[in-house]
Amino acid sequence: MSFKQFKQKALENPEVRKEYDALQEEFSLIDQLITMRTKAGLTQEDLAKKLGTSKSNISRLERGRGNPSWGTLSKYAAACGFRVKLETTENDRASA
Repeated sequence: MSFKQFKQKALENPEVRKEYDALQEEFSLIDQLITMRTKAGLTQEDLAKKLGTSKSNISRLERGRGNPSWGTLSKYAAACGFRVKLETTENDRASA
């Protein structure tokens, strides 16, 4: 069984689907971080030097390990030539 088939089968379980969907925003943030860095033409090591931190800290952040502050996210974005913007959306009342 391929990973894609395994994932499809697992997501048929309502409890697994609920947990998977709950992580989508975190996955989106991670994707945005990596996209910013690669669009800036930076490696993790390059970015770490710009931020005065270690490559392992950048890697940890990009793997979703930890809980970065607004300041950390803003510095990361600025080092890549971007800025952070907060957006809120109202929950669907039926699922809230």
